[in-house]
Amino acid sequence: MEPELKEKISVDSPISTEQGGNLAPFSASDDPTEQLKAVAAKAMDLLSNLPENIGGIFTNYRSQVVTLGLLFGSFISVKLTLALLSALNEIPLVQPTLELVGLAYTAWFVYRFVVKAENRSELSEKYNGLKSQVVGKK
Repeated sequence: MEPELKEKISVDSPISTEQGGNLAPFSASDDPTEQLKAVAAKAMDLLSNLPENIGGIFTNYRSQVVTLGLLFGSFISVKLTLALLSALNEIPLVQPTLELVGLAYTAWFVYRFVVKAENRSELSEKYNGLKSQVVGKK
């Protein structure tokens, strides 16, 4: 210990009991029923102001709440779609029928839009039109 600190701290210094410390005084209100009533009052106050609190959170963090909601909704919709498709695949003849429909549509699309050059330009125009509707025009 440094000599300066030793001078400031004296072992023989008298202890004063006249002045109170930082301890909380004991009171008769430390009864458990009183504490329970105080907690219940705070809980009722919180529940009574719940709509205002939730509204305040939503107004302060609107974009984050909407983003989380969209992520949660998309996750749920993907899970439901996969469950529905797996249930449909269990039904006899549904899976091969859906595969045939998919192959037929793919063949039609290739014949309609990919084989000829003028049809490819038509597809490109449709794609650019849809893209400008979704993204916006420059």
